[in-house]
Amino acid sequence: MKDDDREHLLHVLAELSDETPDLRFGQLIANLATLARGAEVEAIWDAEDRELIAAAERLIEKQRQRKADVA
Repeated sequence: MKDDDREHLLHVLAELSDETPDLRFGQLIANLATLARGAEVEAIWDAEDRELIAAAERLIEKQRQRKADVA
């Protein structure tokens, strides 16, 4: 794990949290692990920071697109 990956992940998590205020933090993390690794019990343990970053960025884009479609 690289420190810059962790910093980027924390930044993306803050951004995602802003986009999905109705999710509790645990839900957010569980959702990301599932998006990154699939619906496996081990996903939350095995997901790498870069996988979580990619999943979070996809989810942010999806949330923004939903908001744009509604507007």
